[in-house]
Amino acid sequence: MSDSKIYIVGVGMTHFGRHLETSISELLDTAILRAADDAGCTKAAVEAVYHSSATQGFLQGQTFVPGQVALSKIGLTGIPAFNIENACASSSSSFHLAVQALKAGMQDVVLAAGVEKMNVPDKARMFAVFDGGWDVETPEENAKRLLQLGEGVAEPEGSESERPYSVFMKIYAAFGRNHMKRYGTTQRQIAAIAAKNHQHSEHNEYSQYRQPYTIDEILSAPPITYPLTLPMCSPISDGAAAVILCNEEGLRKIGATTSRAVQVMASAVASGNPARSADAPERHVARIAAERAYEMACLSPEDMDVAEVHDATAIGELMHAENLMLVPIGEAGPAAERGDFTIGGSIPINPSGGLESKGHPIGATGLGQIHELVTQLRGEAGKRQVDGARHAIHENSGGLIGIEEGVAVVNIFKRANA
Repeated sequence: MSDSKIYIVGVGMTHFGRHLETSISELLDTAILRAADDAGCTKAAVEAVYHSSATQGFLQGQTFVPGQVALSKIGLTGIPAFNIENACASSSSSFHLAVQALKAGMQDVVLAAGVEKMNVPDKARMFAVFDGGWDVETPEENAKRLLQLGEGVAEPEGSESERPYSVFMKIYAAFGRNHMKRYGTTQRQIAAIAAKNHQHSEHNEYSQYRQPYTIDEILSAPPITYPLTLPMCSPISDGAAAVILCNEEGLRKIGATTSRAVQVMASAVASGNPARSADAPERHVARIAAERAYEMACLSPEDMDVAEVHDATAIGELMHAENLMLVPIGEAGPAAERGDFTIGGSIPINPSGGLESKGHPIGATGLGQIHELVTQLRGEAGKRQVDGARHAIHENSGGLIGIEEGVAVVNIFKRANA
């Protein structure tokens, strides 16, 4: 990244959950107003908007200009607005582009915002939205290639749900069984990740689920598909999140200081490689993005104090703890069971509760993760605060290309006054 410093000055989000009676524009307005209030400015200070949503076209029929439509209802008109869809990494991609705009000097104060309403009456349609997360011309070939990863691990009787669920859960399960086969990871270790996240979420007022679970309760919960049980998986969610960023000129424009600002040290994006083999985990798309981010920030995994990673299932956290090099490849399972990823452990991961507990409104997910890390770096997370957090790393990924995610975004932040 260039020498120009970029700051997060305001964050805001709604509660993630079911918002059946609340419109998309109302959700978006709530998040943006909270971010503006947090930054000490008004919406009028925003010079450009990077808006993300992944499901509006499919679920609400708003196939074009969803951002402009929603923003026009809440008074943000006349300024540049861009619509970003990048699967589950949509809003992190919006954040990345906002950083680029500031670096280029195109604007001084910009907004990244994301919103989703995924709970709809037609449940079949609600789950069908995920069918577009890979190459739609070769669905059978995609499924065969991905599910082969899980072969060689016996699936206990009664470990398959009779209720419908996203195809991505079956794929995550295959990723998990592959990890079990290669490294001796156990279902109990995966359950330890889920139990930790549900315990973290008890203290997060924005979380969709706030009920703590023990490891044994996770293991005895209704099955999804082995080794996943229901509390190991993220729910279908509605919600919005927003982040206001600025450069140093933007700080002056809105009269802000760096006392509560969080500096963006790196923002890196990588796309999936269809040729990557499961025998080359060190070339995973998220690891490539992480390597770029550490280089940009002139920091290392050992410098990180807290992380938010994409855990659409607990297996996601298992994989991405390794992809971010927070633990060596193959060692995330034992680390989770030891409590290393728990608040108070050596590298707390997902103090928000993660997607498993906080929720996963696709177009807002990444910014929701950033909201948590900003809160942590400011020392404002209350009972879920990671003591002494100075540096934070963020990973958000989505879609499928070959045997890995189609896109991964990794950001590194630090307290501006640290």
